[in-house]
Amino acid sequence: MPSHSRRTPSALPALAVATAAAAVLAIGAVVAWPVDGATSSAPEASSTPSGTEPTPAPSASAAPSPTPPEPPPTVEFTLVTGGDVLTHGPVLSSARAAGDGAYDFAPLMENVRPYVAGADLALCHLEVPIAPAGTEPSGYPTFGAPAELIPALAAEGWDGCSTASNHSMDRRYAGLETTLDALDDAGLGHSGMARTEEEAASTQMYTVRVDDRRIRVATISFTYGLNGLPKPEGMPWAVDTFDADAQDVAPVLTAAQEARDQGADIVIASTHCCVEYQTEPNAAQRDIAQQIADSGLVDLYVGHHAHVPQPVELLDGGVDGAGMWTYFGHGNYLSNQDTQCCRADTNSGYLGVTTFSIAPEGAVEVTAEWVATTVDRTGRHTMHVLNDIVETGAGDLSAAEAQARHQRVADAAGTQASERTTPPEQLADSAFRVTRWWEPSA
Repeated sequence: MPSHSRRTPSALPALAVATAAAAVLAIGAVVAWPVDGATSSAPEASSTPSGTEPTPAPSASAAPSPTPPEPPPTVEFTLVTGGDVLTHGPVLSSARAAGDGAYDFAPLMENVRPYVAGADLALCHLEVPIAPAGTEPSGYPTFGAPAELIPALAAEGWDGCSTASNHSMDRRYAGLETTLDALDDAGLGHSGMARTEEEAASTQMYTVRVDDRRIRVATISFTYGLNGLPKPEGMPWAVDTFDADAQDVAPVLTAAQEARDQGADIVIASTHCCVEYQTEPNAAQRDIAQQIADSGLVDLYVGHHAHVPQPVELLDGGVDGAGMWTYFGHGNYLSNQDTQCCRADTNSGYLGVTTFSIAPEGAVEVTAEWVATTVDRTGRHTMHVLNDIVETGAGDLSAAEAQARHQRVADAAGTQASERTTPPEQLADSAFRVTRWWEPSA
């Protein structure tokens, strides 16, 4: 409202008339004022009383610019992969002794646990089936591990296992079904075997989360054969196999593409094949790995079956042409193999420690490392991380023996990837197995 000057009493009648007129004009001016914040000037009244000023227009202000959305965070995570889990008869005896008559595998694997549990994700290679109910566990040549093995692997920190191997059918379909049921019961993921055609068509996924961003990690698992045993009648999908002799990786690539189609951001291919007891991969093994790298569908190649450690190399190709890290052969994880039956190299292997970094726009950077492990066969099959005992020895292993074993693993792994001497760290907020639709918790 306009402001007014003080007046003398004699001027009141005239002032009252002037004030009323000014009020009417001022009210009209207020009603006509723009209400949308535009910058038009205030309308002028036809007359303004002396000593008054028009009400100033509100200052114009530009609409605030919208805040750009925050880019998604970079996701980093560590993955540990292990060698062949082979429960030979003497390994079973050590587990039974540790459990006072029951099977207890935890004391055998306890020394390696920090290197498994420390990772965001850990994937073992279960080369043997679980013995069906009502049957006795057995070792080589027809394996059947006790059911206690699976919860022991889960307690050590493994999140899942690849299962396609030449021993997948050792206990026929009943063993396959028992194995997958046990893995489900323990909350472990699995790839390579299936109880139904629907399960075979569904890729096992794991989710890695940082803030609100989630990365899907797929695992596929293939074996070169089944030791001459047939797949269950009418179930060609029961075990994932490919023709390694013909170097035909088409089934592996088909599975990798299906994993991508099902939403995988990262694909891990476990390949159980090729030459045994030989450190250097043969030409066929190298060709198989290179074909997989050239496909651009697989982020990491995880090799098994050789029973001795083999090179860790970055092959040409890979996703976006950035190369594909290849663990040609992890060697044995838990077994009875040693110089008493085989090469000295069979008593040791390595854990693959792979770090993934997924940029906001989706580019994937991969770094590979290895950790040398061994089994003290005469010391109740106690496992050790070799770098932890090279100065002191442990159990029945002298320091000199530990050093010799460590050197053999280092020579096999080669120089392209570095040795890791400390447990991996969890880099993501969380990582977990994705339950599939038929599971009760799905």
